[in-house]
Amino acid sequence: MSDLAAQPSLRRMKAFGIRPNRDLGQNFLIDSNLLEVISRAAEVNQDDVVLEVGGGLGVLSEHLAERAAHVHVVELDRRLEPALRDATDPHANITLHLADAVKLDLAALDPAPTKVVANLPYGVAATVILRTIELLPGVTTWVAMVQREVGERFAAAPSTSAYGVPSVLAQLACEVKVIRPVSRSVFYPVPNVDSVLVRLLRRGDAPPRELRELVQQGFAHRRKALARSISLKGGDRDAIRAALEAIGLPADARAEALAPVQWRELYARLSA
Repeated sequence: MSDLAAQPSLRRMKAFGIRPNRDLGQNFLIDSNLLEVISRAAEVNQDDVVLEVGGGLGVLSEHLAERAAHVHVVELDRRLEPALRDATDPHANITLHLADAVKLDLAALDPAPTKVVANLPYGVAATVILRTIELLPGVTTWVAMVQREVGERFAAAPSTSAYGVPSVLAQLACEVKVIRPVSRSVFYPVPNVDSVLVRLLRRGDAPPRELRELVQQGFAHRRKALARSISLKGGDRDAIRAALEAIGLPADARAEALAPVQWRELYARLSA
């Protein structure tokens, strides 16, 4: 118990009378040993500008500030501000944004982020990762703690049950890998789901809006043929079937059969 009492998260919870908000997916990191694992996985160095979404009680924030040039910390829950400032105020290279990361103007962050490193709130993890891929072209690396199912979806291979819209959109721009499981015991309160560390390394630009919409339409009816699913949104069914055959796939292929590169090829043919 004395080891736990020494953890900064628990000290700040007690000092500032904080109770985690489950509705916001708050599971605070209480094992400081994991901080070094996270920063090493992201290869954080003195040239990096890091974006952390879900600052919580600031334990990861202060760890990153000692290793990066600058850290943008985004936190939605204003109840956490006193505890979070206790962690961030001693570091001149931290900018605290009390805001919703799903709505925040990420492109306006100055200096512009080069890496995203975070213990992401479960409910917005996928949205935040995809949004930062799209809106922050200068970000080269993401390392995030996410719910296991979310991490597996991002890294999923074609023709698997986990493969879907997040898999395609992330893998069109990045190499994605689940790098390790994370024990439930490192969080307080202990979550009722498993977590993993996922890493994304940028390999190209985010897909354009029209390609993103094509992927979303294709997966809207997973059990239907891709051409049928897209035609329900107004697409030309015959043109889609012909385009699928032109890239070496059956005309009645389903969305999950297409690898990310094949989605790009399909989009190119439909746009020609």
